[in-house]
Amino acid sequence: MKQDIIKILKNDGIGIIPTDTLYGIVGSAFSKKAVERIFEVKNRPKESALIVLISSIKDLEKFGVSFDNKILNKFWPAKVSVILEYQNKNLAKKFEYIHRGKNAIAFRLPNKKSLIELLKKTGPLVAPSANPSGLVPASNIKEAKKYFGDNVDFYVAGGTIKSNEPSTLIKVNKDGEIQVLRGKLKSNGK
Repeated sequence: MKQDIIKILKNDGIGIIPTDTLYGIVGSAFSKKAVERIFEVKNRPKESALIVLISSIKDLEKFGVSFDNKILNKFWPAKVSVILEYQNKNLAKKFEYIHRGKNAIAFRLPNKKSLIELLKKTGPLVAPSANPSGLVPASNIKEAKKYFGDNVDFYVAGGTIKSNEPSTLIKVNKDGEIQVLRGKLKSNGK
């Protein structure tokens, strides 16, 4: 089954998986077709940017965003998504289908071994919550199937995720100042 999922994700497919926070609807961050399909099945507002899950800080190099390893290591791996800005307008344009004109992308390095293993094989994945826009995120596969039916290519069950808490969202300014946009940071930064 896992090999099938990897193949599907590498070929513009989308599916539902348990992430480190919620069930997410995932697709390759490098597939504009998969990303557009996610927007369509979620009925997501076209201006809403997506969070990208990565398997290591090194994955950020593929996106051309500016980052500081020392700062990111304070937050990752954890349920913390960090918004990183583009300095290069051409690179920003290349990934506009993810950031939707915001010239910055939120990335998360999860602290979940099975998810990291998947990301190592598939590459970075966009992963908005598994729900149509405006509805409560699915807390289990049964709910996700009610929402999406045959509109996604696969489902991976991971039990019930009760928290329904999205990741903490932060932005690191150029001077290293941290701005918390959603959620709370613990004292150790994670």
